[in-house]
Amino acid sequence: MFKKIVSLLFAASLVMAISGCMVMKDTYMKKVNEADELSKNLAAEQQKNKDLTAQNTGLKKQLATTTAEKEELNNVLNAKSDELSRRNAALRAENEELKKTKEKVQQVSKTYESMLKKMESEVAKGQITITELKGKLTVNMVDAILFDSGESEVKKQGQQVLEKLVDVLKDVQGKVIRVEGHTDNIQIHGNLAKKYPTNWELSAARATNVTRYLQKAGIDPAMLSTAAYGEFRPVAPNDTKEGRAKNRRIEIVLVNKE
Repeated sequence: MFKKIVSLLFAASLVMAISGCMVMKDTYMKKVNEADELSKNLAAEQQKNKDLTAQNTGLKKQLATTTAEKEELNNVLNAKSDELSRRNAALRAENEELKKTKEKVQQVSKTYESMLKKMESEVAKGQITITELKGKLTVNMVDAILFDSGESEVKKQGQQVLEKLVDVLKDVQGKVIRVEGHTDNIQIHGNLAKKYPTNWELSAARATNVTRYLQKAGIDPAMLSTAAYGEFRPVAPNDTKEGRAKNRRIEIVLVNKE
């Protein structure tokens, strides 16, 4: 009986031991599987982290490239903007200059028309010619209308002619009135040569006296200037009487102030 009981106890212990071993084995395998799963998950997460790191590096490079391109584009745009500003400023200045030129030309044209009207009879007689070219107005007067032969003082008839010019010239603005003396190429002889050794002196004296008369008549002297050219700027050949008559002249020229 005792042996039977011992045998039963031994058998029960053996069953329990086997059962415990089986439980421990199941737990172990479960843990092993869990460890494998965790390893796989860790490897997957590490790969994701590696991919994200590479993607982040690529994005940083792309951002750096985009920033550099943006900066370069801004520089180009700024340069274009500066160039456009300079061109606009130049166009405004050019437009302003054209406007001033147009106003000057219009003023000269108005003066030209006024002179033609004032000097109508002298122009008709061929004693005076009035020309306008590119904003430059020239009044050409033969010497006979202003001076007696061999003289430089403005005669009475010449003064009356100059008075007509003064009525127009006194309203001129922004111009210099240049009085030019011209002669033919016939050299001065006799007693007259003592006063005027050459045509230079005669042309200078005549131009100066006309300038003085314009000042006396009310023209601002700051607008007046005098030039003497003698025989060296002819407008016609000196080999005929008619040509020499054309060369003996006073020209009053309206030019822009420098």
